[in-house]
Amino acid sequence: MSDRPHETVLLDVACDALMPRAGGLYLDCTLGRGGHTREILERSGPDGRVIALDRDPAALAAVRESLAGYGDRLELHQLPFSRAAEALAGRKVDGVLADLGVSSPQLDDPERGMSFRHEGPLDMRMGDDVEETAYELVRRLKDDALADVIYEYGEERASRPIARSIKRAIDEGAMETTKHLADAVHRVLGWPRFGKPDTATRTFQALRIAVNDELGELERLLAALPSLVKEGGRVVVISFHSLEDRIVKHTLRDEPAWQVVTKKPVEPDEAEGERNPRSRSAKMRVAVRRAEEGEQ
Repeated sequence: MSDRPHETVLLDVACDALMPRAGGLYLDCTLGRGGHTREILERSGPDGRVIALDRDPAALAAVRESLAGYGDRLELHQLPFSRAAEALAGRKVDGVLADLGVSSPQLDDPERGMSFRHEGPLDMRMGDDVEETAYELVRRLKDDALADVIYEYGEERASRPIARSIKRAIDEGAMETTKHLADAVHRVLGWPRFGKPDTATRTFQALRIAVNDELGELERLLAALPSLVKEGGRVVVISFHSLEDRIVKHTLRDEPAWQVVTKKPVEPDEAEGERNPRSRSAKMRVAVRRAEEGEQ
């Protein structure tokens, strides 16, 4: 079902930045297909442990099988990362990694409805904890509210005519699949040309972000992290669009608990970008947990 095997973005670079230590306890906020988790377990030695979260039961099932050999060193939770504190249950970790990208299996599964490259139901939910599908969202929102979502989360300047085109398609009974959505955008911006980004990309991104409350999830995670990470512990965040990166940059810079390590974001090198085109927009930021006043 997938067009290409999933490749973990910035695998070595991110784990180098996390600096797993022997016997450490780490939180992987975005398990995906387990690439970062596996590497952290390898680098932290036989006593190292990882608590990993994902909203997607399919991802958890796949990793439960592929990483079964690590036994109780790996603890899995079906939770959005904003609820990381529930999984830790009072424990503090030596480091946190969050890869905010959508995994290739999610993008390439037509039934998930996340991509215009495969026709499927207009769903876009990352997990069964998300109640409203993209289809239900575009039907519920008024024209102006839909345009605001497309503009704010997709940074799409043509948001208002696109919203009107989507609403016309709904009225005509043609807004139930990813192809219907892509066609509504293409009628405004033109059909995609070979070698050029699809004109529907920003609208799909915007609706996926809105359906899954991705920016709200990120803000809640970042707000919780200072209380979850030990003094000297590291947080590594990989984002994939400017809205996420802006939130990460400002939060790490403005929160006194963090000492920022990366003044500028780290990006994949040319070789990784060629090998894995989906990595090209990745930006990684790193910070270290400062000691609180009075801590020894």
